[in-house]
Amino acid sequence: MSTISSALARVIRLAHWVMWSRTVRWGTLASGVLSLVLVFGHASDTMYGVKHGANLIAYWHIPLAWVAALAMSVTFVGSALYLRYDGQFWNRLAHSAGEIGYLFATLTLITGSIWGRVIWNSWWEWTDVRLVTFLVVWFIYAGYLVVYGATEHGGDDTYAAVYGVLGFVTVPISYLSTRLWTPTFHETTLANPNVSANIDPTTLMVSLAAATFLYTYLMALRIELHEVEDRIRMTQPRNGGDR
Repeated sequence: MSTISSALARVIRLAHWVMWSRTVRWGTLASGVLSLVLVFGHASDTMYGVKHGANLIAYWHIPLAWVAALAMSVTFVGSALYLRYDGQFWNRLAHSAGEIGYLFATLTLITGSIWGRVIWNSWWEWTDVRLVTFLVVWFIYAGYLVVYGATEHGGDDTYAAVYGVLGFVTVPISYLSTRLWTPTFHETTLANPNVSANIDPTTLMVSLAAATFLYTYLMALRIELHEVEDRIRMTQPRNGGDR
């Protein structure tokens, strides 16, 4: 047990170092600027045979979806470690990732709707399995934030942690939905020669890096805010205290 505790302590120190390193701050700025330059100066706005400026939003829609899934995975890991080993860092990590993941999931739905209006001539399609399952994920993580908020002050954080573990099952289901069921609009593009999205891989990879850097930077800020909130709460009198 002491070996595991020591390893987890090193992981925590490494996480703090990564999130607050200059590489993350400068990487967020540099990759973000480069993404904008490539999207508006290099990438084609013709996708699936449709030429429209709004198609360029795909270079942010896909990275947003990736970061949302990444953040929800971190919520799962943080919740599981909190249930197993306790420690407020894991609880803060899970909640911070849940908040940011929910934000990125919301932006994914918005940008996807805009892009879908161009490609599918529809803002939303209830027959598309990827859309519907991702909306379920969005509601599940909205519920996680509600549960966490209800138990944050004086409640049992275990409820939110259990929710964070169980709710994660919807994430891989959404990702695999186009393989588990017959896709209607969303097609499985990976290793599929029949799909010609005409997405520039270099621009997409830079945008993925930018979104990942941004996520890491936001995580650092949110965890620090959690720590400040905890310190303030510890200085406040309990049960009414002195008035």
